[in-house]
Amino acid sequence: MIFNHTPHFLINKKTKQVPAHERMVARTGAHIVARQIAVCAVRSLYEELVLYPKPGLVSLRDNGSHRDMNATTFMRSLFSLRHYFKSITLAGWRTAPFAELKQLGMQAEHTMLLATGGVNTHRGAIFVLGMLCAAAGACLRQQATPSATPSPAQLRATLRHHWGAALLHHAGEIGVQHPFSHTLSHGQQVAQLFAASGAREEGALGFPTVFEIGVPRWLATWHRTHDWQRAQIDCLFALMANMSDTNVLHRGGVAGAAWVKAQAQAFLEAGGTAAPDWYGKAEQIHHACVERYLSPGGAADLLAASRFVITVGAVASLSEHEKLPIKRMSLKNRRAS
Repeated sequence: MIFNHTPHFLINKKTKQVPAHERMVARTGAHIVARQIAVCAVRSLYEELVLYPKPGLVSLRDNGSHRDMNATTFMRSLFSLRHYFKSITLAGWRTAPFAELKQLGMQAEHTMLLATGGVNTHRGAIFVLGMLCAAAGACLRQQATPSATPSPAQLRATLRHHWGAALLHHAGEIGVQHPFSHTLSHGQQVAQLFAASGAREEGALGFPTVFEIGVPRWLATWHRTHDWQRAQIDCLFALMANMSDTNVLHRGGVAGAAWVKAQAQAFLEAGGTAAPDWYGKAEQIHHACVERYLSPGGAADLLAASRFVITVGAVASLSEHEKLPIKRMSLKNRRAS
């Protein structure tokens, strides 16, 4: 999957230039890598969509707490973003400036809204996954060996090294739009009102909730169960219990956000998916969220981001014989056992 820098023996020693045919090979390699990373990004969004039960969120089973979108809306959205994920990976490969990444993100939002009829399904994911794709592109170009793949730590370090300063500057600006959007998002309005952290702050810090909570929790459950659904559920509830989800604050205020956190924490303290009745408990919380019109969309975005990091990287804690599951993309509604 990984393509190295141009070998030294192919560089003209006198002119220090790479032959034209080798530049073409390098460009081809970059596009192959970018396409593979884009597939990982789209699959991570799909795997979040098909997961059930997840509190208040759209799935193949129902629309959760949403009246303006369903699974078909999400499928249209995520497939509309596939070219964006490839483009921003290539931009990351070139370590393009943040302004260029932002422009690609705004174009992606426009494409998403056209695909969904104006419904915002993946604005947060456009930013989070977009920055991670860029980091993956930059990281993979720097790899020392063709067989290497980026670890979560390398992805995060690369993100902060190339774009951390720009993200930090953007996070410090008050009243500006979402980093990859033309408008001030509901989440940002809520973040300003309640002094809560949002996507910009997460990005400036290198997405600590993804790398310090989401990824470790997903892997811990996977090692224990080798069950994709349980790993996803435990990861989602861990994110819900530990983050300030501006989507929940927008719908339910401080009281609603505190209730969601308490429910997620109680689920985890009872054993999470290790408890015999975990499925029923998770489904009860889902229905309770629907009754309260609450939807932890921010946690859903970071679940997809966590899954992306795990899929695209070679995680040292996985042995060569352990294979991470990949869900085939389909709208067929099947209940997981």
